[in-house]
Amino acid sequence: MENKITFTGKTGIKAFMKSMVFSLLIVSVLWGCETLRESKPIIPMQDYETMLMGRLDANYIGNDNCLSACHFHDKLRRDFETSTMGAQISSESHLPLVNCESCHGPGSLAVAGLTPETVERDAAAGHITQCKSDTLIDLKSLPPQAQSLVCLKCHSANATFNLHNWNAGTHSINDVSCHDCHNLHAGPVLVTEPVDVEDMCTRCHRKQVVEFSLPSHHPVKEKRVFCTDCHEPHGTISENSLREETVKETCTKCHAEKAGPFVFEHADNGDECTRCHRPHGSVNNNLLTVKVPFLCLQCHPTHRLSATSANAVAKRHTRCTDCHAQIHGTDLPSTGVSGGGRALTN
Repeated sequence: MENKITFTGKTGIKAFMKSMVFSLLIVSVLWGCETLRESKPIIPMQDYETMLMGRLDANYIGNDNCLSACHFHDKLRRDFETSTMGAQISSESHLPLVNCESCHGPGSLAVAGLTPETVERDAAAGHITQCKSDTLIDLKSLPPQAQSLVCLKCHSANATFNLHNWNAGTHSINDVSCHDCHNLHAGPVLVTEPVDVEDMCTRCHRKQVVEFSLPSHHPVKEKRVFCTDCHEPHGTISENSLREETVKETCTKCHAEKAGPFVFEHADNGDECTRCHRPHGSVNNNLLTVKVPFLCLQCHPTHRLSATSANAVAKRHTRCTDCHAQIHGTDLPSTGVSGGGRALTN
Protein backbone atom coordinates (compact mmCIF):
# COMPACT_ATOMS: atom_id res chain seq x y z
CA MET A 1 0.00 0.00 0.00
CA GLU A 2 1.58 3.35 -1.04
CA ASN A 3 2.34 5.79 1.76
CA LYS A 4 1.54 9.45 1.13
CA ILE A 5 2.24 12.49 3.26
CA THR A 6 -0.58 14.96 3.18
CA PHE A 7 -0.88 18.38 4.78
CA THR A 8 -4.35 19.48 5.69
CA GLY A 9 -5.52 22.58 7.46
CA LYS A 10 -3.51 25.53 8.67
CA THR A 11 -1.29 23.37 10.89
CA GLY A 12 -0.35 21.12 7.99
CA ILE A 13 0.47 24.08 5.71
CA LYS A 14 2.69 25.64 8.38
CA ALA A 15 4.52 22.37 8.86
CA PHE A 16 5.00 22.09 5.10
CA MET A 17 6.38 25.62 4.88
CA LYS A 18 8.78 25.02 7.76
CA SER A 19 9.96 21.85 6.10
CA MET A 20 10.62 23.66 2.82
CA VAL A 21 12.45 26.52 4.54
CA PHE A 22 14.61 24.05 6.46
CA SER A 23 15.43 22.15 3.26
CA LEU A 24 16.37 25.34 1.43
CA LEU A 25 18.54 26.36 4.37
CA ILE A 26 20.39 23.04 4.28
CA VAL A 27 20.90 23.31 0.51
CA SER A 28 22.19 26.89 0.77
CA VAL A 29 24.63 25.96 3.56
CA LEU A 30 25.97 23.00 1.60
CA TRP A 31 26.23 25.10 -1.55
CA GLY A 32 28.04 27.83 0.38
CA CYS A 33 30.55 25.33 1.81
CA GLU A 34 31.20 23.99 -1.67
CA THR A 35 31.86 27.46 -3.08
CA LEU A 36 34.28 28.22 -0.25
CA ARG A 37 36.45 25.39 -1.51
CA GLU A 38 36.74 26.95 -4.96
CA SER A 39 39.76 29.05 -5.88
CA LYS A 40 38.63 32.58 -6.62
CA PRO A 41 41.53 35.02 -6.97
CA ILE A 42 40.85 38.60 -6.00
CA ILE A 43 42.38 39.86 -9.23
CA PRO A 44 42.70 38.05 -12.58
CA MET A 45 45.34 35.33 -12.65
CA GLN A 46 47.25 37.13 -15.38
CA ASP A 47 47.76 40.08 -13.05
CA TYR A 48 49.25 37.76 -10.43
CA GLU A 49 51.59 36.33 -13.04
CA THR A 50 52.61 39.82 -14.10
CA MET A 51 53.31 40.77 -10.49
CA LEU A 52 55.57 37.76 -9.97
CA MET A 53 57.10 37.27 -13.42
CA GLY A 54 56.96 40.73 -15.02
CA ARG A 55 55.37 41.74 -18.29
CA LEU A 56 54.06 38.68 -20.12
CA ASP A 57 54.76 40.33 -23.47
CA ALA A 58 58.43 40.91 -22.62
CA ASN A 59 61.34 38.56 -23.33
CA TYR A 60 64.43 37.56 -21.39
CA ILE A 61 67.49 39.12 -23.00
CA GLY A 62 70.31 38.24 -20.62
CA ASN A 63 72.44 40.20 -18.22
CA ASP A 64 74.83 41.72 -20.75
CA ASN A 65 72.03 43.26 -22.79
CA CYS A 66 70.37 44.65 -19.67
CA LEU A 67 73.48 46.21 -18.17
CA SER A 68 75.20 47.44 -21.31
CA ALA A 69 72.17 49.43 -22.38
CA CYS A 70 71.31 51.50 -19.32
CA HIS A 71 73.65 50.58 -16.46
CA PHE A 72 76.93 50.69 -18.41
CA HIS A 73 78.57 53.27 -16.14
CA ASP A 74 76.42 52.62 -13.13
CA LYS A 75 77.79 51.71 -9.71
CA LEU A 76 75.17 48.99 -9.49
CA ARG A 77 76.89 47.00 -12.19
CA ARG A 78 80.31 47.25 -10.57
CA ASP A 79 78.97 46.19 -7.18
CA PHE A 80 76.97 43.35 -8.66
CA GLU A 81 79.85 41.94 -10.68
CA THR A 82 82.10 41.80 -7.60
CA SER A 83 79.42 40.23 -5.40
CA THR A 84 78.66 36.57 -4.78
CA MET A 85 75.81 36.62 -7.28
CA GLY A 86 77.96 38.36 -9.84
CA ALA A 87 80.63 35.68 -9.47
CA GLN A 88 78.03 33.02 -10.23
CA ILE A 89 77.08 34.54 -13.57
CA SER A 90 80.60 35.46 -14.67
CA SER A 91 81.95 33.88 -17.81
CA GLU A 92 84.63 32.08 -15.77
CA SER A 93 82.16 30.27 -13.51
CA HIS A 94 79.95 28.93 -16.33
CA LEU A 95 77.11 28.96 -13.79
CA PRO A 96 74.38 31.34 -15.01
CA LEU A 97 72.32 30.88 -11.85
CA VAL A 98 71.40 34.47 -11.06
CA ASN A 99 71.05 37.61 -13.13
CA CYS A 100 69.11 40.85 -13.15
CA GLU A 101 66.06 39.24 -14.71
CA SER A 102 65.86 36.59 -11.99
CA CYS A 103 64.47 39.26 -9.67
CA HIS A 104 63.28 42.05 -11.96
CA GLY A 105 61.60 39.94 -14.66
CA PRO A 106 62.18 39.93 -18.44
CA GLY A 107 63.86 43.13 -19.56
CA SER A 108 63.35 43.44 -23.31
CA LEU A 109 60.76 46.19 -22.94
CA ALA A 110 62.82 48.02 -20.31
CA VAL A 111 65.74 48.55 -22.72
CA ALA A 112 63.78 48.78 -25.96
CA GLY A 113 65.29 51.54 -28.13
CA LEU A 114 68.33 52.00 -25.89
CA THR A 115 71.72 51.52 -27.54
CA PRO A 116 75.35 52.21 -26.58
CA GLU A 117 75.12 55.30 -28.76
CA THR A 118 72.19 56.54 -26.70
CA VAL A 119 74.17 55.98 -23.52
CA GLU A 120 77.16 57.91 -24.91
CA ARG A 121 74.96 60.78 -26.07
CA ASP A 122 73.30 61.05 -22.67
CA ALA A 123 76.66 60.86 -20.90
CA ALA A 124 78.00 63.70 -23.04
CA ALA A 125 74.99 65.76 -22.01
CA GLY A 126 75.61 64.95 -18.33
CA HIS A 127 72.70 62.53 -17.97
CA ILE A 128 72.55 58.89 -16.90
CA THR A 129 70.44 56.80 -19.25
CA GLN A 130 67.50 55.27 -17.44
CA CYS A 131 65.69 52.13 -18.49
CA LYS A 132 61.89 51.89 -18.53
CA SER A 133 61.67 50.46 -15.02
CA ASP A 134 57.87 50.56 -15.03
CA THR A 135 57.94 47.52 -17.36
CA LEU A 136 59.80 45.45 -14.74
CA ILE A 137 58.42 43.77 -11.65
CA ASP A 138 57.40 46.37 -9.07
CA LEU A 139 59.03 44.60 -6.14
CA LYS A 140 58.11 47.28 -3.60
CA SER A 141 54.40 46.89 -4.39
CA LEU A 142 54.37 43.12 -3.91
CA PRO A 143 52.98 41.64 -0.67
CA PRO A 144 55.74 40.67 1.79
CA GLN A 145 55.31 36.95 1.14
CA ALA A 146 55.61 37.50 -2.62
CA GLN A 147 58.72 39.61 -2.12
CA SER A 148 60.31 36.80 -0.14
CA LEU A 149 59.22 34.29 -2.77
CA VAL A 150 61.42 36.06 -5.32
CA CYS A 151 64.41 35.37 -3.06
CA LEU A 152 63.32 31.89 -1.98
CA LYS A 153 63.33 30.71 -5.58
CA CYS A 154 67.06 30.27 -5.08
CA HIS A 155 67.68 30.70 -1.36
CA SER A 156 65.86 27.66 -0.06
CA ALA A 157 66.55 24.01 0.74
CA ASN A 158 70.24 23.21 0.27
CA ALA A 159 71.15 26.61 -1.15
CA THR A 160 70.74 28.29 2.24
CA PHE A 161 69.73 25.65 4.73
CA ASN A 162 68.69 27.98 7.54
CA LEU A 163 65.80 29.24 5.38
CA HIS A 164 63.88 25.98 5.50
CA ASN A 165 61.98 27.39 8.54
CA TRP A 166 61.31 30.80 7.00
CA ASN A 167 57.66 30.38 6.03
CA ALA A 168 56.75 29.22 9.54
CA GLY A 169 59.01 31.75 11.26
CA THR A 170 57.96 34.78 13.26
CA HIS A 171 59.14 37.31 10.67
CA SER A 172 57.30 35.74 7.76
CA ILE A 173 54.08 35.36 9.77
CA ASN A 174 54.27 39.05 10.74
CA ASP A 175 54.63 40.22 7.11
CA VAL A 176 58.36 40.90 7.21
CA SER A 177 60.07 40.22 3.89
CA CYS A 178 63.69 39.63 2.92
CA HIS A 179 63.79 43.14 1.44
CA ASP A 180 63.13 44.71 4.86
CA CYS A 181 66.56 43.60 6.06
CA HIS A 182 68.63 42.89 2.94
CA ASN A 183 69.56 45.36 0.22
CA LEU A 184 71.28 43.62 -2.67
CA HIS A 185 72.35 46.91 -4.23
CA ALA A 186 73.95 48.37 -1.12
CA GLY A 187 77.41 47.19 -2.18
CA PRO A 188 79.42 44.21 -3.33
CA VAL A 189 79.16 42.47 0.06
CA LEU A 190 75.75 40.80 0.18
CA VAL A 191 76.14 39.15 3.59
CA THR A 192 74.81 41.26 6.46
CA GLU A 193 77.63 41.95 8.89
CA PRO A 194 76.94 41.31 12.62
CA VAL A 195 77.86 44.91 13.50
CA ASP A 196 74.96 46.11 11.33
CA VAL A 197 72.42 43.75 12.85
CA GLU A 198 71.58 45.88 15.90
CA ASP A 199 70.37 48.85 13.87
CA MET A 200 68.47 46.49 11.57
CA CYS A 201 66.66 44.68 14.38
CA THR A 202 65.91 47.69 16.55
CA ARG A 203 63.99 49.39 13.73
CA CYS A 204 61.10 47.12 14.73
CA HIS A 205 62.03 45.80 18.18
CA ARG A 206 61.78 49.10 20.03
CA LYS A 207 61.22 47.53 23.45
CA GLN A 208 64.64 45.91 23.28
CA VAL A 209 66.22 49.29 22.55
CA VAL A 210 65.10 50.47 25.99
CA GLU A 211 66.18 47.24 27.69
CA PHE A 212 69.69 47.46 26.20
CA SER A 213 69.96 50.94 27.77
CA LEU A 214 69.27 49.73 31.32
CA PRO A 215 72.13 49.67 33.86
CA SER A 216 72.63 45.90 33.53
CA HIS A 217 72.40 44.68 29.94
CA HIS A 218 73.99 42.45 27.39
CA PRO A 219 76.64 44.53 25.57
CA VAL A 220 74.77 44.79 22.29
CA LYS A 221 75.10 48.58 22.09
CA GLU A 222 78.83 48.15 22.71
CA LYS A 223 79.06 45.80 19.67
CA ARG A 224 80.41 42.94 21.79
CA VAL A 225 77.28 40.79 21.52
CA PHE A 226 74.91 40.68 18.57
CA CYS A 227 71.23 39.78 18.24
CA THR A 228 72.10 36.90 15.92
CA ASP A 229 74.28 35.30 18.62
CA CYS A 230 71.07 34.17 20.31
CA HIS A 231 68.35 34.51 17.65
CA GLU A 232 68.02 33.10 14.16
CA PRO A 233 66.11 35.78 12.20
CA HIS A 234 65.12 33.37 9.44
CA GLY A 235 63.10 31.19 11.82
CA THR A 236 63.68 28.16 14.02
CA ILE A 237 61.61 25.50 15.74
CA SER A 238 62.37 27.11 19.11
CA GLU A 239 60.39 29.79 20.91
CA ASN A 240 61.41 33.39 20.19
CA SER A 241 63.50 32.17 17.23
CA LEU A 242 66.32 31.00 19.51
CA ARG A 243 69.24 29.32 17.79
CA GLU A 244 69.23 26.45 20.28
CA GLU A 245 66.33 24.26 21.36
CA THR A 246 66.17 25.61 24.93
CA VAL A 247 66.97 28.84 26.73
CA LYS A 248 69.72 27.18 28.76
CA GLU A 249 71.45 25.81 25.66
CA THR A 250 71.38 29.29 24.15
CA CYS A 251 72.76 30.99 27.27
CA THR A 252 75.47 28.44 28.00
CA LYS A 253 77.05 28.93 24.59
CA CYS A 254 78.71 31.92 26.28
CA HIS A 255 78.15 31.10 29.96
CA ALA A 256 79.65 27.62 29.78
CA GLU A 257 80.46 27.51 33.50
CA LYS A 258 76.72 27.50 34.24
CA ALA A 259 75.99 24.50 32.02
CA GLY A 260 76.63 21.69 34.49
CA PRO A 261 75.48 19.05 35.17
CA PHE A 262 76.14 19.57 38.85
CA VAL A 263 75.81 17.19 41.78
CA PHE A 264 73.84 19.84 43.61
CA GLU A 265 71.56 21.55 41.09
CA HIS A 266 69.48 24.65 41.77
CA ALA A 267 66.20 22.75 41.81
CA ASP A 268 63.96 23.36 38.76
CA ASN A 269 65.72 26.54 37.70
CA GLY A 270 68.53 24.74 35.94
CA ASP A 271 66.91 24.65 32.49
CA GLU A 272 65.16 28.02 32.53
CA CYS A 273 67.56 30.94 33.00
CA THR A 274 64.79 33.50 32.47
CA ARG A 275 63.16 32.59 35.77
CA CYS A 276 65.81 34.72 37.44
CA HIS A 277 67.39 36.73 34.61
CA ARG A 278 66.07 39.11 31.99
CA PRO A 279 67.76 38.31 28.67
CA HIS A 280 68.16 41.86 27.31
CA GLY A 281 68.50 44.21 30.25
CA SER A 282 67.45 44.96 33.81
CA VAL A 283 67.69 47.65 36.49
CA ASN A 284 69.17 45.01 38.81
CA ASN A 285 72.69 43.64 38.78
CA ASN A 286 73.45 40.53 36.70
CA LEU A 287 70.26 40.99 34.66
CA LEU A 288 68.16 39.79 37.61
CA THR A 289 64.39 40.10 37.34
CA VAL A 290 64.12 41.10 41.03
CA LYS A 291 66.76 42.37 43.41
CA VAL A 292 68.33 39.96 45.90
CA PRO A 293 67.19 38.88 48.53
CA PHE A 294 63.62 39.32 47.30
CA LEU A 295 64.33 37.15 44.25
CA CYS A 296 65.40 34.26 46.44
CA LEU A 297 62.57 34.73 48.92
CA GLN A 298 60.02 34.05 46.18
CA CYS A 299 60.94 30.37 46.43
CA HIS A 300 62.74 30.31 49.80
CA PRO A 301 60.39 32.23 52.13
CA THR A 302 62.10 30.97 55.32
CA HIS A 303 65.71 30.44 56.25
CA ARG A 304 66.96 28.55 59.31
CA LEU A 305 69.70 30.31 61.31
CA SER A 306 70.98 29.65 64.78
CA ALA A 307 69.08 31.58 67.41
CA THR A 308 72.17 33.32 68.77
CA SER A 309 73.52 34.49 65.42
CA ALA A 310 70.32 35.31 63.54
CA ASN A 311 70.25 39.00 64.41
CA ALA A 312 73.97 39.48 63.85
CA VAL A 313 73.86 37.78 60.47
CA ALA A 314 70.84 39.78 59.41
CA LYS A 315 72.64 43.04 60.21
CA ARG A 316 75.76 42.14 58.26
CA HIS A 317 74.33 40.31 55.23
CA THR A 318 71.48 41.55 53.03
CA ARG A 319 72.31 39.37 50.00
CA CYS A 320 71.85 35.62 49.88
CA THR A 321 74.87 35.40 47.61
CA ASP A 322 77.11 36.60 50.44
CA CYS A 323 76.93 33.00 51.64
CA HIS A 324 75.45 31.11 48.71
CA ALA A 325 77.85 32.01 45.92
CA GLN A 326 77.46 28.93 43.73
CA ILE A 327 73.78 29.57 43.08
CA HIS A 328 73.70 27.84 39.69
CA GLY A 329 75.02 24.57 41.05
CA THR A 330 78.09 22.96 42.57
CA ASP A 331 79.79 19.60 42.84
CA LEU A 332 80.97 20.25 46.38
CA PRO A 333 78.85 19.77 49.51
CA SER A 334 78.47 22.65 51.90
CA THR A 335 80.63 22.87 54.98
CA GLY A 336 78.29 25.38 56.57
CA VAL A 337 75.91 24.58 59.39
CA SER A 338 72.93 26.57 58.17
CA GLY A 339 70.03 24.77 56.54
CA GLY A 340 69.91 24.43 52.76
CA GLY A 341 73.60 25.19 52.46
CA ARG A 342 74.47 22.89 49.56
CA ALA A 343 75.37 25.82 47.37
CA LEU A 344 77.55 27.53 49.96
CA THR A 345 81.05 28.60 49.05
CA ASN A 346 83.63 26.34 50.63
